[in-house]
Amino acid sequence: MTVEQAARRQAQVLIFDADDTLWENNVVFERVIDDFLAWLDHPTLDRVELRAVLDDIERANTVAHGYGSKVFLRSLADCLERLRERPATAAERQEIDRLAVALVEHRVELMPGVADALDELAGRHDLLLLTKGDQVEQQRKLDACGLLHHFRAAHIVAEKNVDTYRWLVGEHGFDPAGAWMIGNSPRSDILPARAAGLNAVFIPNENTWVLEDDELDPTDGGVLRLAAFRDLLRHF
Repeated sequence: MTVEQAARRQAQVLIFDADDTLWENNVVFERVIDDFLAWLDHPTLDRVELRAVLDDIERANTVAHGYGSKVFLRSLADCLERLRERPATAAERQEIDRLAVALVEHRVELMPGVADALDELAGRHDLLLLTKGDQVEQQRKLDACGLLHHFRAAHIVAEKNVDTYRWLVGEHGFDPAGAWMIGNSPRSDILPARAAGLNAVFIPNENTWVLEDDELDPTDGGVLRLAAFRDLLRHF
């Protein structure tokens, strides 16, 4: 009997990512980036080259400062300063803040099928939620999503790595071989969970942040690949 068949027959621990798995998130950042690059109107670099500069800056800033809209705004300002080879003016910082208003005003928009699927899954399995990012921002989204009653516990962490998943196993005392991490990010959801001994469900999102991408082993039998969230009901 495969791990997937076993999952159908008995209660499992299902751990859910939040951003871009339960609700849309990165698409809002992508819209802000599009507006920012258009506003920059660089005389020699095209949009692909400009995005590469911004990606490098974001990669460094997430390591040094974490995640969330404040770090994102910092990266936009750093990008402007690197490209213009001078500090950003007060007017330029105000314009960056204006471009990013959508991040503050954005409402939680659930992915299709999420509410109904969680309602059904919660009746059969033990559900946990694991999200990373700025504590205040992530808590705001958790409070607004209307889904928390489905989860035995919800955790906001600074980073998702192997140690995070090992901590989660110890915190809740479950067998990692009988648990599944469900998310859209190879880098944060799938690979570290597998390294910690958990199974994983990969549900791609076309708007996943480029820094969350990574290669998955197509021969790994511990990773279930699904096209949509509601497909979980056919397997669990």
